[in-house]
Amino acid sequence: MTAPWEKAVLFLLVAILGGQAIVVNSVPYDYSASTECLAQPLKPQYGGGMIVNPQFDKDLDGWVSFGKDIHRVSKSGNKYAVALDKSTPHHSISQKVKLEKDKMYTFSAWFQADKGTADVRAAVKTPDGFVIAGQIGVNASCWSMLKGGLTVKTSGEADIFFESNTTSEIWIDNVSLQGFTKEEWRSHHNDTVHKERKLTAKIKVSDKKGKPLAGANITVTPLRMGFPFGNAISQHILKNPAYQKWFASRFTHTTFENEMKWYSTEYTEGHEDYTVADDMLEFANKSGVHVRGHNVFWNDQSAQMKWVEKLTKEELQKAVTKRIKSVVPRYKGRVIHWDVNNENVHFNFYETKLGPDASTKIYQAVHEIDPNVILFMNDFNTLEQLGDSNAAPHKYLRKFRQIRAGLPKNAKMGIGLESHFEVPNIPYMRAVLDQFATTGSPIWLTEVDVAGTDATQAGYLEEILREGYSHPAVKGIVMWASWSPKGCYRMCLTDNDFKNHPVGDLVDSLIKEWKTHAEGTTASDGSIQATLSSGDYEVKVNHPSSDAPTVHQIKVDPKSNEHEVTHH
Repeated sequence: MTAPWEKAVLFLLVAILGGQAIVVNSVPYDYSASTECLAQPLKPQYGGGMIVNPQFDKDLDGWVSFGKDIHRVSKSGNKYAVALDKSTPHHSISQKVKLEKDKMYTFSAWFQADKGTADVRAAVKTPDGFVIAGQIGVNASCWSMLKGGLTVKTSGEADIFFESNTTSEIWIDNVSLQGFTKEEWRSHHNDTVHKERKLTAKIKVSDKKGKPLAGANITVTPLRMGFPFGNAISQHILKNPAYQKWFASRFTHTTFENEMKWYSTEYTEGHEDYTVADDMLEFANKSGVHVRGHNVFWNDQSAQMKWVEKLTKEELQKAVTKRIKSVVPRYKGRVIHWDVNNENVHFNFYETKLGPDASTKIYQAVHEIDPNVILFMNDFNTLEQLGDSNAAPHKYLRKFRQIRAGLPKNAKMGIGLESHFEVPNIPYMRAVLDQFATTGSPIWLTEVDVAGTDATQAGYLEEILREGYSHPAVKGIVMWASWSPKGCYRMCLTDNDFKNHPVGDLVDSLIKEWKTHAEGTTASDGSIQATLSSGDYEVKVNHPSSDAPTVHQIKVDPKSNEHEVTHH
């Protein structure tokens, strides 16, 4: 893993203030992470950043011991700290640092258990209380990387320390803490958006004889975003033209809030009804909106119908097979994803009833029927809530790998992060995405919303959406803000007259920003080059040789970034 901080890189953040361009020198962000258990820890990111003696080359200099902590050297020469006295969870080593409230901090460290396994958390004691920076599951005989992040409410001195749920030794090495100003953080967004979301498109204009047409004026106008960005919908959209118009003019992807779920299509045993889901799918298809299938099953005990709860193991297995053979073929080729056994990191209804490999068998069965659909593992709090230890990234990945190991090599799995936020910890969000990027599987934010009032909701939502859109591993975003006349789940983009709330205005402004325009005059070879986001565009061509323009439509994406059009 090559740390990009080792090379001098100048990031340019241009802000127009009083007509002056401000240049910000920024350490580039290191998106790398390791989710494998390694024989030796990798070097500390950013050379340790703010941390003194991050590799413990100088014994425990710069560190304070809460218990009987020692310095040790492995047979290979690696130096590390050992927390010996684990009579309480926080007995380890600590270091004092100065933190600023307006900065974003990324944190990483490597840990190993002396024996067995343990859960380790990195914590920070601030003037306002304790902040968790990240968590990891560790094993004996190999090193695991914890990557996390934090912000603080008040500037001042803080103490970084480590907690674990074991009384055995915990080994610590290669600790890093790097701070970024908000301007620097935004420069990372700008850089990755330019690299990951935009490409150079070439448009060549010919006359009716096929000869290059120089001097043609070209205007390129966006019609539809290429990056998948959407919102959930409910059945209320079916009989509401205003809702339909508002939705279809903005979004390219959707998830049905409840209408595909088992309890919506077979609430009474043996009486299936897909009418509503079918009608919603027809609306989406007519509107050019792609649909995520949500869901085949929901692993939450409270989401089961009463008749399902009463089934014996054999009866439940038959019902599960019947459900799969009913819903998956029906929507084969019509949904791009399936949330297969929803929230199966948190819940285990089917494992309890059918055995520990129930989820894997369900994924296998869905794949057998529809081998092209992407099979998502969809769950909450992994990205948005550090306090939920059940949803820690390493636990999500453990379940994900368990299921993937039971699938054929050609099966495609996706990582679904629901993203129901309260107050977002943006550095931690980025760190989790970094970790999941190591799987090579597509990552989607599947149910994004934010609690709060107008005063805070739009600001928090902007931070979340910008972070998701700019991260190289995120392949799509769907919000969880379907409209209902009685109100939304937690976040409404509009009122009942489809006039935007502040969060709706924010969404519209981001869509406008993420779409790109271009104009120019063709060179002697009849072409122009333009930096465009992927998507559908209208190309208007004007030339002095004709009175009327010609209009064409093109699709720009990595597979199709050169286009030829004719002007008559």
